[in-house]
Amino acid sequence: MLEKIDADQNCYFTTANGTQRRPARELTIITDPDKAMSVVEINGDLVYITEAEADALTVAGAVDGRKHLKATDSDSVI
Repeated sequence: MLEKIDADQNCYFTTANGTQRRPARELTIITDPDKAMSVVEINGDLVYITEAEADALTVAGAVDGRKHLKATDSDSVI
């Protein structure tokens, strides 16, 4: 979970190992295809984030590596 982004573009995340700080420019946001959610990897931990948080990280300088997924089920409205 993203806690905050400070004025120096440092991002603070809640992980299994406590709060972790990373400069936004060192982060890449990816998509977990199994959960269809945005995620950032920090020290081997996957930190799931909302799309609003992902957008905020990209504005702060993170690389946007998300992939837009589409449903392949014929019952899907997508």
